[in-house]
Amino acid sequence: MPVGFYIGSFFVRFYGIILMLGAVAAAFLAEREARRRNQDTEIVWDALLWLLIGGIVGARIWHILTPPASMVAVGITTRYYLTHPLDAIDIRAGGLGIPGAVIGGAVALFFFCRRRRTSFALWADIAAPALALGQAIGRWGNFVNRELYGAPTDLPWALYIEPEFRLPEYYQVERYHPLFLYESLWNLGILFFLLWLGRRFAQRLKQGDLFLIYLIAYPTGRFLLEFLRLDPSKVGGINANQAFMAIVALLSALSLFWRHRMLTDEGVASETADAPAMGFAEKPVENDSEGDSEHPNGASLT
Repeated sequence: MPVGFYIGSFFVRFYGIILMLGAVAAAFLAEREARRRNQDTEIVWDALLWLLIGGIVGARIWHILTPPASMVAVGITTRYYLTHPLDAIDIRAGGLGIPGAVIGGAVALFFFCRRRRTSFALWADIAAPALALGQAIGRWGNFVNRELYGAPTDLPWALYIEPEFRLPEYYQVERYHPLFLYESLWNLGILFFLLWLGRRFAQRLKQGDLFLIYLIAYPTGRFLLEFLRLDPSKVGGINANQAFMAIVALLSALSLFWRHRMLTDEGVASETADAPAMGFAEKPVENDSEGDSEHPNGASLT
């Protein structure tokens, strides 16, 4: 299977084309969501370049800090990248990490929103389903590159990997779990789930909730898929991607719980404390003076 084509002497990789198609599809979906929320759709296209740059920079930094085991085995380590700056910035040679892409994109969106004086939480919610769509499409770039395959399997949908793309220790094995497909389908599920939540519970969701739910759903799926991965990125003997995903999912779940349960409970407690105790309210004292029967209003949480 070809991985690209030449335009003159310049080699164009299908991987890059697929990533850009995912980004553009995500932007169109974000534009639709912005319109549904009565937001300025031009902001989506103005932000796109910021997000692409932030995402690519973040993805590359993540790869540099957490190179997969197969690269470490041949000497391509974090130290190697730090001492070979031209190789560190050569993304055409491969090496982009999804966790870093999400972090970099989120940071870029935050500063973009500050510059435009608009809500980061609002636009993060708009971006969340679009991000899932972009990832679902982008993972097919891994299929073209014959990478991101999992443990050997004889299941009917097993993926055949050509010998030149196999890990040395699995050279005799032909068929593997198509991890890229599993993750693509998982992201499509997240996409439709977020779109449904955003419509079904629009009145109950707080700004930023959909992005938090994405930060629970995607890391959970990625954490589970890492058990099938043959070439994990290990730092100190720990699967860096898997550990990071577990932490993100847990912190996001706790944040979502705190926003909806703890803050609600505090609000109810505050209102109860400010209200007169049921059955024990004092009988108003009759007085001809104006204003003697006025009572201060209790503070309410917004």
